[in-house]
Amino acid sequence: MPRPIHARIDSSALKHNLQVARSTSNARIMAVIKADAYGHGLLRAAEALKAVDGFALLDVCDAVRLRNAGFRQTILLLEGFFTTDDLPLVAEHKIDCVIHNQEQISMLDDYSHHGSLGVWLKITSGMNRLGFTPDKALTALEKLQAHPAVRDITLMTHFSHADERTGIATQLDAFTTLTAPYHMARSLANSAALLRHPESHAEWVRPGIMLYGASPFAEISAEQLGLRPVMTLESRILAVQELRIGDCVGYGGLFIAETPMRVGVVACGYADGYPRHASTGTPVLVEGHRTRVLGRVSMDMLTVDLSAVPTANVGSSVTLWGKGLPVEEVAHASGTISYELLCALSARVPIIASPETA
Repeated sequence: MPRPIHARIDSSALKHNLQVARSTSNARIMAVIKADAYGHGLLRAAEALKAVDGFALLDVCDAVRLRNAGFRQTILLLEGFFTTDDLPLVAEHKIDCVIHNQEQISMLDDYSHHGSLGVWLKITSGMNRLGFTPDKALTALEKLQAHPAVRDITLMTHFSHADERTGIATQLDAFTTLTAPYHMARSLANSAALLRHPESHAEWVRPGIMLYGASPFAEISAEQLGLRPVMTLESRILAVQELRIGDCVGYGGLFIAETPMRVGVVACGYADGYPRHASTGTPVLVEGHRTRVLGRVSMDMLTVDLSAVPTANVGSSVTLWGKGLPVEEVAHASGTISYELLCALSARVPIIASPETA
């Protein structure tokens, strides 16, 4: 028998969450499927999201996989190309590229295929990660407009506070002021801006985390946003221990029993992608009942409190996150974000693709 842990992927939930995105904006949708579709499987997610207008990812090899699988939508490399060696492959498969620095423009100068490349000029409007600063962006734009290798240009930026009270006003004003004279397609909104800031939608929106059924906001749940979880991480109890008062659990003895109690040992640990820093109190479901993680998470196991589930025993089902237990709630209790948990799912965890029901 295989080890009793798996991640269940619900493709119908992906389709549902895409419809939520569509109902929020009339803009074209660029689905972000980087990092193996946030741990959900690149081709599996792309198939469920095939109604979108484009896909955004990082690796040119993943972009080619999409093309070879028959996807004809716009495909965008969010960090662009890294060497001139990437350019023939990019052109052959009609892959769009973000241009975010002068070095990439210089690489284009050595590229002989005229009019073959769609580029997205990235302007940093306040995040100061990738992109041309406003004082250099127009010079870069003029070079790209005149460049024989460039077919068309989309203008883009990325918000640093769309999910927070600070909001997007300062960045949006900076970007709008700079780009207003140019009649070009624009792309600004991530999941948070798509859901909260309609003034940022422009021609393209770039939803990511919301497609996978997690909320981009700390104060608003996915359920409140009408989103459904796509990944449910499930396991079972391997063993049950009876603790006496004063007994410790796990490495370092971080949890000490104050009363006699039963604890369950679950086949899931940090080598499966569960956060090692999840502390006592992190929520978990046993046979559908909410309980808590106890002590330190090990490489292959973690321990849960069975006080609220007296019928639980070896073989009882455990939900680590997903249906019935939002991944962002587990992430918050672990001091991280849902993005990290989903993307960190280990390759050793088998995937079960649930039948589509919607």
